[in-house]
Amino acid sequence: MAQKPRELTPWVSPLHNWGYQLRELRTSRGLSLRELGKITRIDHSHLGRFERAERTPDRSQAVVLDDKLGASGMLLRLWERIGDERGHVANPPGHVARSSVDLAFAMADQAASDEGISVPCRLTDGSVIWVALNRRALLRTGMGLGAAAAVGVGSPAFADSGAIPGLVRKARAAYAYGSTPVEHLRRTRRLLIDNDNLLGPRHAVAAVRDHIQVIQELRRDAKGADRRDLMELQTQYGEFLSWLYQDLGNPQAASYWLDRAMQWSHTVGDNDLTTYVMARKAQLAGDTADLVDVVDLAEAAQRMARPRSRLAAVARTYEAYGHALRGDADESERAIDDVRNALDGAAADPTPWGVWLNASYVEVHRAQGLEALGKHDQAADAFGAAIRLMPDGYHRDRGVYMARQAVALAGARAPEQAAALGMHALTVAEDTGSGRITNELVRLDKALIPWQREPAVAEFRATFDSTLFHETETEA
Repeated sequence: MAQKPRELTPWVSPLHNWGYQLRELRTSRGLSLRELGKITRIDHSHLGRFERAERTPDRSQAVVLDDKLGASGMLLRLWERIGDERGHVANPPGHVARSSVDLAFAMADQAASDEGISVPCRLTDGSVIWVALNRRALLRTGMGLGAAAAVGVGSPAFADSGAIPGLVRKARAAYAYGSTPVEHLRRTRRLLIDNDNLLGPRHAVAAVRDHIQVIQELRRDAKGADRRDLMELQTQYGEFLSWLYQDLGNPQAASYWLDRAMQWSHTVGDNDLTTYVMARKAQLAGDTADLVDVVDLAEAAQRMARPRSRLAAVARTYEAYGHALRGDADESERAIDDVRNALDGAAADPTPWGVWLNASYVEVHRAQGLEALGKHDQAADAFGAAIRLMPDGYHRDRGVYMARQAVALAGARAPEQAAALGMHALTVAEDTGSGRITNELVRLDKALIPWQREPAVAEFRATFDSTLFHETETEA
């Protein structure tokens, strides 16, 4: 039996709500930002900023958009409420996640301090957004999907404010165990990566943050090669923390730590490391459907990479998905073919970067591209093939791919299969706190609405709904 939904009273600013409704209307009409820009004569970049609540439209723009999208006055009425947010003091806009179902935002200072926790919340209009809470509010309310992951509940760092000095002492005492501080920190990072592959980010994010502080503390006294090695480790931990936030569904925090890692990598002077971070920036751009940057960042990583290296193939993989997002099927397929042809040579690359690049990983990105291009049947088959090829131990990633396959199945009008697979992915999302899985399940929940009366679909939607926080109807 489904649990009672958690209640939450988040404040969603009128500007964020307006942007969310604009995006919903645009996508429901099958329009890209550029296509809507041509119809309304509003620059597409401005439209994107409207949807992300980064820019406030003027009245004439609201009128035009309402008319061209056939909103029957809704957008104009919502626009008239935007001024109300200036008088709201209980939860200022800086602590509210933007209202796009596939983005979980926190402010840059929250990315640095980890005070902002994003959780998925069902609004009274039925839509799902990510809402930022502070730790105290979260602990009063209870944990939702991904919330425990962001807080790091159960970790020594969360329970003990003195964890950092203890970790520093342990690292410095590594010699007693036949190791050095650098070797100890490298081994710890490998263990944390393995933990993430199996359990998701919830058990790793706080520990990784703490170890970055430990490394910074050790660098104060280090000299020569040790100092450089510690800086390299700091970069690697920063990139890994970015990945954890990306999986938590918080791309702004992920971007913050990738930018830090990029800066640190230049200090190290390792071109492979800098290239890897650049490729990761392309991957993040793909995850957030950034049509402007995804291909450019991937191409930049390829220019930086050594010819025929694994890193070059990794970046080409992200480029393939970028082309699909932009609707260029031929370029996407050509890029995937290039990566497939490069796999044997890339496998012989002795560097440690991108060692997870294999046939399964390439097939996943091909499937993502097919789904983005609207080829749902082919995408569902490709995701299935990729899942079968996956090695053991990738519990969280298997959940992500199952959720994406379920979305493809819904697009292919196979609702019962989609709902069944969605239930499996939901189990993994609850186990791991993966925001990426949650975002895919939000898409699935919406895609299954036409079949909501079918028993399997109704069961999935009710079970998923019970895992979400819910907006209470206390606001006018």
